[in-house]
Amino acid sequence: MNIWFLAAGGLALAWTAVHLFAGGPSVARPLLAANDLPDMPKYVSYYCWHLVSFNLAMMAGLFLWAGLTDAGVALAVAGTVQAAFYWLWGVVLPPWKAQSYAQMPQGWLFLPIAILGGIGVAA
Repeated sequence: MNIWFLAAGGLALAWTAVHLFAGGPSVARPLLAANDLPDMPKYVSYYCWHLVSFNLAMMAGLFLWAGLTDAGVALAVAGTVQAAFYWLWGVVLPPWKAQSYAQMPQGWLFLPIAILGGIGVAA
């Protein structure tokens, strides 16, 4: 059992819940209600929102499986790399597009997951 992977998985699971239960009303519903967007970008964005939901849940599963079994270290490495890239893109995109981190804080949520995963891999 690897407590670091379990912590990373628990945090990823928490962010999955935040994405679903806070992001749905604050992002997905307004997106679908936007009458000034053409259908194609609207529904492609909605599709992508769901892909993020699935991906966050999968990241949690990778870490939780790795935390509970000795055979899952490669899964945790994949989750750690994924979280690190999500963090990197999340800190690059807002300033690149002249947005603030207050408007787009999502990338910072992946830093602790990547750190916990990295510690777990090194342990």
